[in-house]
Order: sequence, then structure tokens, then C-alpha cells
Amino acid sequence: MEEKKMTEKESLELITSMIQRTRERYVGDGNIMLMWRYLTVAVTALVWILLVKTGNPIYNLGWFLIPLLGNILKPLMDKKQKVKSGVKSYSDRIVTQIWTVVGISSLVAMLTCFGFIFFAHASSNIWKSMFIFALIMVPMAEIAHGIVVKEKSLVVGGALGLCVGIFTMCCIAAGIPFGANWYLPMFIIAFICMMIIPGHIINYKAKQQR
Repeated sequence: MEEKKMTEKESLELITSMIQRTRERYVGDGNIMLMWRYLTVAVTALVWILLVKTGNPIYNLGWFLIPLLGNILKPLMDKKQKVKSGVKSYSDRIVTQIWTVVGISSLVAMLTCFGFIFFAHASSNIWKSMFIFALIMVPMAEIAHGIVVKEKSLVVGGALGLCVGIFTMCCIAAGIPFGANWYLPMFIIAFICMMIIPGHIINYKAKQQR
């Protein structure tokens, strides 16, 4: 049986329709991604203030507010937005898989740090490795995301975050102590440039083209 061939007009209409659904999905997903990014910055600022004011490392437990609050807010945002996902393209699947790898790796890294603390009696300095993760693997994933969707703001933002990550890795290798009064503000600035600004740019472009 001979397959029905699409005309040039039908092909153009199909492509246009898929692009439209993808843009709508970016707006919805973009708002949720921005929630995670703003939450990360807010928690970092809170931990920074508490560490500077008290000098007590127990406040590093505040980092767990990110997954705790994020997983409470995400279902609420999903329900409120009710964004139609539409047909996911090959690029969408690649992007999803990239960030799935990052999420799983983050969980593994966190559990590994706990393992070193409870079973190898490592010092709390082991958590510095999470800074390397946040500013090495996440920026590389963002750069890959930007390349896939051809969004320069993601590539540039990821590159800036990666530079800070390489600096962080060198500080740890050189034994330079991290001061909460200088490193955490730098982390916040890097995260804003790397994640929040590109997120708003993507949402703006998607809304303009709807």
C-alpha cells in the first residue's frame, strides 16, 4: 500500500503547529524551572546569612529546603497552569533526558556525601563537592540544552556558571577555604546569570511568538 505523501503546505502547517505547541510548553515548563531557580537562590541567601551571623555549620542543613519546598510547590504550579504538553519532539526528549541525568546524579552525589560522613567519618567539608557539582555538571547540561534548542542565552549563561565552577574546583584542589561571606554571594550571582536570566529570556521569547 502506497503511503500518502504530504504536500508542501501540509508539511509547513504541521511544523508550524508543532513549533507553536513547543513554545506554549516552554512558557509553562519555564515558569516551573524558574521556581526551582529562584528557590535555589533564596535558600542560598538564607544559608549565607545564617552562616555569616552565627558561624554554625549546622545551618548547612538548610540546603534540604530546596528539594523539600520545590516538591511541594511543583504540583501546585502544575495544577494551576494546566499547560497542554502537545506532541513532544525529538529535541524535547533529549532535553528531558539531559536534566533527568542531572537530577539522578544530584541524588547520587548527595547520598555519597552522606555515606562519607556516616561511614567514613569525613568532615562536613565533604559538602564542598556539591558546589562543584552545581557549577560544573549543571552548567554543562545547560550548555547542551542551549545547543539542542538553539538558545544562546542558555549557552552563554552555562558558560559563565562553568567558569565559576572551574574556579571552585581549583580552590578546593588548592586547599583555599570557602568563606561564606564571599563564596555564597558569588554562587548566587553565578546562578542568576546561569539560570534565572536565561529562563526569563526564554519565557519572553516564547510569549512574544505565541
